[in-house]
Amino acid sequence: MTEPTPRRRGRPPRAESGDTRDRILGAARKEFSERGYEKTSVRGIAKAAGVDSALVHHYFGTKEQVFEAAVSVAFAPALAAPDAIAEGPLDTVGERLTRFVLGVWENPATRTPLLAIVRSAVNNDTAAAVFRRLIAAQLLRRIAGRLDVPDAELRVELAAAQLVGTAMLRYVIKVEPLASADLERIVALLAPVVQGHLTGE
Repeated sequence: MTEPTPRRRGRPPRAESGDTRDRILGAARKEFSERGYEKTSVRGIAKAAGVDSALVHHYFGTKEQVFEAAVSVAFAPALAAPDAIAEGPLDTVGERLTRFVLGVWENPATRTPLLAIVRSAVNNDTAAAVFRRLIAAQLLRRIAGRLDVPDAELRVELAAAQLVGTAMLRYVIKVEPLASADLERIVALLAPVVQGHLTGE
C-alpha cells in the first residue's frame, strides 16, 4: 500500500515556488467551487494542495485574498471583453458584447468556475465585495473607457445588469424556456437591448 504524500512544511525552494503557487490556486478554485466561500478554509485549501497552511498565507495572505486570486484566474477569459467590443463599429457593439459574454458562459471550461464565483458572491458579503471590485475595476471601467458616449460607466453597468441577469436565469437558476433556448435566438433578442443601454439616446 502506497503511503500518502506528506504535506510540505515551510517555504519551497525557488524552483518549486511557481508550481506550488499554481497548485494552491488550483486547490482553492476546487474548494470554493465545491464548498462555497463560507465553508472553505485556508486549512482545507492547504490540505487539498498538499502543503502547510503557512504556505497559503505566504503566497496569498487571508482567505479573502486567496478567493480574489482564484477568481481573477477563473474570470480571466471575461476580462478580454473590452478588447472584443473594441473590434468593430459602435452601432454593433451590443451584439459583440452579448455574444462574447454569453459565449464565456456557454463554454463548460469557463462556466464551471464562473458558477462557483457567482454562487459565493450571492451567499457571502465578503465574496460579493471581491467579485464587485474585480468586475468594476477590471471589466466595467475598461469597457466604459472604450465608449465615447455620455454616462459611459452607468450605461455599461446597465448593459452588464442585463447580461448578468440573463446568465443567472439561463445558467444558474435554469428557468425555462430561457435555459434551453437556442443561443442565436437569445443573442438576436438581447443584443438590441444591450445596444440601447450602451449607445441609445
